[in-house]
Amino acid sequence: MYDVKKNLHEVLATLSDGVRLVAISKYHPAEYIMAAYEEGQRVFGESHEQEIREKHEALPKDIEWHFIGHLQTNKVKYIVPYISMIEAVDSLKLLREIEKQAAKHDRVVRVLLELHIAEEATKYGLTLEACRQLLADGEWRDMPHVKICGLMMMASNTDDEVRIINEFQTAEHFYDEVKSNYFASDPDFCERSWGMSDDYLLAQQHGSTMVRIGTRIFGPRVY
Repeated sequence: MYDVKKNLHEVLATLSDGVRLVAISKYHPAEYIMAAYEEGQRVFGESHEQEIREKHEALPKDIEWHFIGHLQTNKVKYIVPYISMIEAVDSLKLLREIEKQAAKHDRVVRVLLELHIAEEATKYGLTLEACRQLLADGEWRDMPHVKICGLMMMASNTDDEVRIINEFQTAEHFYDEVKSNYFASDPDFCERSWGMSDDYLLAQQHGSTMVRIGTRIFGPRVY
């Protein structure tokens, strides 16, 4: 078995104060998650509805599950009963569906709005202008079962450190804009989820409060 416990502690030792780890456990078996759990890790990220549902049923109930991948609206109903946070809300349509399904279970689901800042067509997310428009239109204010808690983004997959830093800075400045304009009096709007295995050290220097790290902890994908 990959030395999950050792790797976890090595990663935790590099996190700045105020930065939380979301351990990305997708494609990794339950025993790997339990190894991290036994060391105190409670927040795990998954990106497939069926996989996260099976793990939720098999693993301790105090685990905080984050859905981190592109979420199709027809899958929302399956994860809403237990999901702690949906990190990648990239449309008003998806926000509406989360509200609808969360209402059925009489619970509030925390979400992050996903930004598309990287110059890569393969990435999902709202452009800055689309995010501004979604917030300005205000329909989200009438969704009592959805709690917008911050923003999420992925930097470009590149060795160009300057480009990565520029993207993190763009996200950081945009967060400040959104916080000031819409959530100034809302302490729950406080999350900036950016930084992954290869760039989280840079992300921490540019406002990140949550880093999503998988490979450095769990090793190559098992399945």
